[in-house]
Amino acid sequence: MNRATAKRLIERYFRQLTEGCGNSSCTNEFCASCSTCQPLGNNAAAAKALELFKVNAKLCDYYPAVESRPDEDSRLGREMSTEEFSDVHYLTEQTVCRILSVCEEEGNYSALVRVIGRIFSNADALMKSFRKEEPSAAAKTLNSLKSKDEEKQSDQKLSSSASSPDETPNGIPNSFEPLVDIDAVRRVYDKLLSIDQVESALVNALIYLTPNLELDLEYLDVYEANPDYLNIFIIVMENSNLHSPEYLEVALPLFCKAMSKLPLTALARLSKLWSTFGLPHVRRMMETFQQLITFTVVSNEYGAENLINDDETVVAATKCLRVVFYASILGGEVDVEHNEEDDEDAESDELTLHELLGEDRLYKKGPRVDPLEKELSVRPVDSIKPLIPFEDFVNESVNEVIEMDKDFTFFKVNAETKFSFQSCPFILSVITKSQGLYYDNRIRMYSERRLTALYSMVQGQQPNPYLKLKVRRDHIIDDALVRLEMISMENPSDLKKQLYVEFEGEQGVDEGGVSKEFFQLVLEEIFNLDIGMFTYDNDTKLFWFNSSSLENEAQYTLIGIVLGLAIYNNCILDVHFPMVVYRKLMGKKGTFLDLSDSHPVLYQSLKEVLEYSGSLEEDMMLTFQISHTDLFGNPVLYDLKEKGDQIPVTKENRQEFVHLYADYILNKSVESQFKAFKKGFLMVTNESPLKYLFRPEEVELLICGSRKLDFEALEKTTEYDGGYTKDSQIIKDFWETIHSFGEEQKRLFLQFTTGTDRAPVGGLGKLKMIIAKNGSDSDRLPTSHTCFNALLLPEYSSKDKLKERLLKAITYAKGFGML
Repeated sequence: MNRATAKRLIERYFRQLTEGCGNSSCTNEFCASCSTCQPLGNNAAAAKALELFKVNAKLCDYYPAVESRPDEDSRLGREMSTEEFSDVHYLTEQTVCRILSVCEEEGNYSALVRVIGRIFSNADALMKSFRKEEPSAAAKTLNSLKSKDEEKQSDQKLSSSASSPDETPNGIPNSFEPLVDIDAVRRVYDKLLSIDQVESALVNALIYLTPNLELDLEYLDVYEANPDYLNIFIIVMENSNLHSPEYLEVALPLFCKAMSKLPLTALARLSKLWSTFGLPHVRRMMETFQQLITFTVVSNEYGAENLINDDETVVAATKCLRVVFYASILGGEVDVEHNEEDDEDAESDELTLHELLGEDRLYKKGPRVDPLEKELSVRPVDSIKPLIPFEDFVNESVNEVIEMDKDFTFFKVNAETKFSFQSCPFILSVITKSQGLYYDNRIRMYSERRLTALYSMVQGQQPNPYLKLKVRRDHIIDDALVRLEMISMENPSDLKKQLYVEFEGEQGVDEGGVSKEFFQLVLEEIFNLDIGMFTYDNDTKLFWFNSSSLENEAQYTLIGIVLGLAIYNNCILDVHFPMVVYRKLMGKKGTFLDLSDSHPVLYQSLKEVLEYSGSLEEDMMLTFQISHTDLFGNPVLYDLKEKGDQIPVTKENRQEFVHLYADYILNKSVESQFKAFKKGFLMVTNESPLKYLFRPEEVELLICGSRKLDFEALEKTTEYDGGYTKDSQIIKDFWETIHSFGEEQKRLFLQFTTGTDRAPVGGLGKLKMIIAKNGSDSDRLPTSHTCFNALLLPEYSSKDKLKERLLKAITYAKGFGML
C-alpha cells in the first residue's frame, strides 16, 4: 500500500473516532456515533486510528448533514421533513416521489437534498436502494418457466452472446439479471436532475463516496463478500449528466478510479448487463468516459517527463471504457463459434538463449488474451456488427500525445507495474498501433542479429545478420521458394532477421527499395492466373484459393511467408484478397455472411433460398449435393451430407444447407491450401502481438496499405534538398503536373518513387518523400531511391519538358543500377 492511501485510511479512522459517522443507530464500538464508544481527545484518537489501521478494523459509512439556513420558516419546515424522513435508510422510487411531493408542497427541497446526500454518499445505503420487488410465489414459478423458455429461444437465436450459464467462467450467468430496478432508477434521475440543489448534492455525495469505494475494493475485498456491491456502480452510471462539467473536474475521475478497482468477475457482470441496455444507453456511457479522457488530455501537457501513462484519470477511464467496449460487442451481432484450429506451436520447456541471457522479459510473446475478453468468452474478432462502430472507441487526443516507444516498453517489460495503452488497443488508431508493431519487429530483428553474432563467435563462422535472398528476375519464384523453404526447415528464426534482397547481375543495394520490388515481382508471378494457384473474380477484382490447384503446398506456404515478411519489414503489398482471408488468419472460419464479399453471386443465390416463400422442393429442386468446376472446367460433385443427392432442400433444412454450402466453399474445399498459407504467415508472425492488437480489417490495411491516394497531403509533407524549396518554379510546375495526372499515372509515379503504388497506413500524408536537385537542365530522366522515397529531379527548363521526362521515367522504369 502506498503512503497516500495509508494516510487516507488513517484519516478515515481518526474522523470516525472523533466525529462519528452520523448514524444514530451505529453499533461500531470504534465510532463516535455509537452510544458505547468512549470519547477520545485528538492525540488519543490519532494513536487509536493508527492501531485500527494496522488491524484493518471495520470502517463505517458516512451520513453527512446538510447545512442549515438562517431563515426560521425554512428551518422549521426542514426539521419537520427531516424528522419525517429520518428513517429512510435506502431509496425506492416510491420514497423519492413521496419526499419530492412534500418538498414541492413546502417549496423547500432541503429534506430531499439531505436524503439524497445521505444515501448517495453511503455505500451500504446505495447498494440496498432501488431493489426490484420480490414477486409472489406464483409469479416466481411462472417467471421461472418463462425465463427457461426465453433462455432456450435466446440461445438458439444468439449463439453469439457467449455460452450458457453453466459454461460461463467463474459461474457468472450469461445474462446477468441485477437486483436493481433499472427503469425505476432512470425515472428517478429524470425527476432529480431537473432540480439544481439535488444535482449539487449528487456531485458532492459522489465525491465523498468514491474514494471510500476505491479503498474498500482494493483492500477489503468487499465485492467478494457481497456481490451486490456492484449495484452502486450500476445506479451511478445511470446518471445521464455524468459527462457535464460539474462531474468532469472531480467526481467522475474519482468514480472511474473506484470502478477500475472492481475485480474481473464484477467487470464481466457489468459488461454483460450493459450489453442488454441497447444502443442509446451504451453510447451514452461510451461518450461519458471518452469525454473524461479528452477533457483530461487537453487540460494537461504531456511529454517524456510527464507521460499520459502516468495520468491516473486517463488510465482509469480507459479501463472503464474497456467494459463498455465489450458491452458493445456483446450487445451486437456476435459469432463465438466457427473458430479455426490454433496452429501456433506449444511453448517449449527448454531454456532459450534469451532466458539464459536474462532477456526473456523483453522478448516474451506478450499478453495474447485480454483478461476481460477471456472472462466473457468473446473476442473483437468474434464481432460481426457491434452496437457502436469500433472507430468510435478510438480517442484522437490520446493518440496525439502517447509516446509509443515508452508505451511499448511498458507493454513488453513492465506490464505488471506500468499501464500500457496497447493493453486496451481499441482506443488506439491503426497508425499508432502500427508504430507499436514496428518497435516489436525491430527489437526482434536486433535480437536475431545479436544471437547470430554470438553463435558465430562460438562456432567460429562468418556472421550472417540478415535474411539474405539472392534471386534471378526470370526465376524469382523458384529461387525464393528454394531459399525460403530451406530456411523454414533448417532455422525458422532466420525469417525474423531483417530482409536483404539482391537481384543477380544488378548493383542495387537493398535499403528497402529492392525488397519492395522483390515482393512486387513475387506477387505478380504467384497471382498469375496461368499458374492456377488462385481464381480471380472480374466483378469483385479479388483473388481466392483454387481448390483444384496442381501446385504443391510449399507454394502456398511461400505466399504466407511473403505476407508475414511484408508486415515484419514494413512493406506494402498489392494483394487483393477478400476480408474472409484475414478473418481466417486471425482465427475465424468463413461463414455464410463472408460470401457477400468473396463470392457475391453465390451469396445472393443462397440468400434467395433462405428468403423463398414458395415450395423449395417443387420450384428449385435442390439437394444436399452441389457441383463446381475444377481447374480444367470439368464439373465436380460434392455431397454436403452423406447421400446428399437423395436429401432435398426444404424450408426446414435450408438453414443447414446454406451453412454447409458456405463451410465447404470457404473452409473445407481449400483446407490444405489455406493451412499451408497460414503456416507460412505464422512462421514470421507467431511471436508478434499482431493478433492481439489488430482486427482483420486493420491487418489488411497493414499489408495492403490504403487504396485512397491524397496527393494534396503528400505535397504538404514533402521535403526538399539540394537547393530546391517549395517556392522553386520547377517544384510548383512539378506539383501542377502531378495533380493533372490521371489515377493510373499517379499510381505509376508512386511506384517509381516509393516502390509501391499504395499509400501507407494513415495515407500519403504519413509518407516522407524527398525531392532533391539533380543538376541543371539536361535530357536526363528523373531517377529515384525507392529505399528512401527520394526523387532526384534535374532543373528542367520548361514545364512541358518536365512532364515529358517524368512520364517516360515512370512508364518504363524497372530494375536497379548504380547512378
